[in-house]
Amino acid sequence: MKFRKKPVVIEAVQYDGSEKSVAEFLDRGFVSPFHNPDVIYKSGGGECLIKTLEGVMAAHPGDWIIRGVKGELYPIKDHIFRETYEAVEAVQ
Repeated sequence: MKFRKKPVVIEAVQYDGSEKSVAEFLDRGFVSPFHNPDVIYKSGGGECLIKTLEGVMAAHPGDWIIRGVKGELYPIKDHIFRETYEAVEAVQ
């Protein structure tokens, strides 16, 4: 048998290593977007640690941070993101 991945629309932001690059994307009513218990921003190397369903993963400058269909967050390398996703019109 062969299978095709179902098309889904996700939200994503490209991480540039700064807190500002993802602050609005992560802000969902927290006092500060980085008070989100699922995200730890480390300013030294621009690394952002994200608690995912598979464990803690690091986002580095140039990576994308994706919000999945159930609200989960995870990082993805730029080249994989570009091979897997394409821009869509805003969903109403």
